[in-house]
Amino acid sequence: MTKLTVAALQLAFTEDTAANIRAVSDLVREAAAKGAEVVLPPELFEGPYFCRVEDESLFATARPTAEHPSVLAMQELAAELKIWIPTSFFELDGPHHYNSLAMVGPDGSVAGVYRKSHIPDGPGYEEKFYFRPGNTGFKVWDGPHKATLGVGVCWDQWYPETARAMVLMGADILFYPTAIGTEPHDPDLDTSRLWRRAMIGHAVSNVVPVVAANRIGTEHGQRFYGHSFICDERGDMLAEFGAEETGVLVAELDLAAAKKHRAAFGFFRDRRPELYGRLTQDV
Repeated sequence: MTKLTVAALQLAFTEDTAANIRAVSDLVREAAAKGAEVVLPPELFEGPYFCRVEDESLFATARPTAEHPSVLAMQELAAELKIWIPTSFFELDGPHHYNSLAMVGPDGSVAGVYRKSHIPDGPGYEEKFYFRPGNTGFKVWDGPHKATLGVGVCWDQWYPETARAMVLMGADILFYPTAIGTEPHDPDLDTSRLWRRAMIGHAVSNVVPVVAANRIGTEHGQRFYGHSFICDERGDMLAEFGAEETGVLVAELDLAAAKKHRAAFGFFRDRRPELYGRLTQDV
């Protein structure tokens, strides 16, 4: 494990699934041409963020992993470019529906599926109507250069337990595909700053780089924040977008240095799990 080049994509989406997948594919190619070995698109990039409303007709857009157009397209692209693509999608599994992520590897296969653990429910983010809470537990994967990749999905990124669990499982980098924007119930509430600070906090408290990819644009009056970024294990920004840019963020991460810093900080040496039982109890 030494240095690894990663990328985050930021773009807007329309009702046209095929056009959305083409737009993501174009940016994936651009990222790979810049040396990226792991490329992170935003959450649920097959279309608009449909969870803003409760509409039973939208369940028909879910597909099994092996049939979902986003997953199939990223499998073909990953095999061609020999890269990893953590791919967010609306999963159908029998009668159940999940907000899921397929970890697509450089041979084009799906190394595994993670189902979003924390499901939000509120104005403009009615996800509990559509998704069951994930039943996979947190997951990590062996990626390029013997780096271990950890992925949480959107609302997962607010939870320090998610980040800590993945790092305890060996994650060297945390990836967070996201769809976050304005709050319909409170137009004065700008959570974009809080969103970034929460993930930067995970980077610092776990001494691990973080990659976050968000969408942009306005969908049915809801404006998505953008502000995708890549930070190092000290929370320092290596690459970041504002609220409107479409494109690719690319950064080289020194994972050997991060591992050394992680040991030196002593956060994992000084943990006291015997004191943390309250964390596993209901409020």
